Amino acid sequence: MRAISRRMLRAFWQKHPPAESPLRTWFKAVQKADWSDITEVRGTFPHADAVKVRSGSVMTVFNVGGNNYRVVTRIIYEYRRLYVKRVMTHDEYSKGHWKDQL
Repeated sequence: MRAISRRMLRAFWQKHPPAESPLRTWFKAVQKADWSDITEVRGTFPHADAVKVRSGSVMTVFNVGGNNYRVVTRIIYEYRRLYVKRVMTHDEYSKGHWKDQL
């Protein structure tokens, strides 16, 4: 998969330094992946969830760093692209405001 964009991950770990190592590990795993659907994603990341947001799009949410962080992505399987839309702490994710913004 081509993961776009690492810049958002870097900005997050600069504010939350403990997130750097797990986010780097997640990013490397995504780059090596070749998923065709959410079932294959769950083969690599068993706790990944498909979440429908306000716009009607389906985002794939990854639990990263022992459930401390969430990476919200939009995966276009046919083009093998993964777009990082949001990176949040568990608490920020739980509030759910992000669903209305995507």
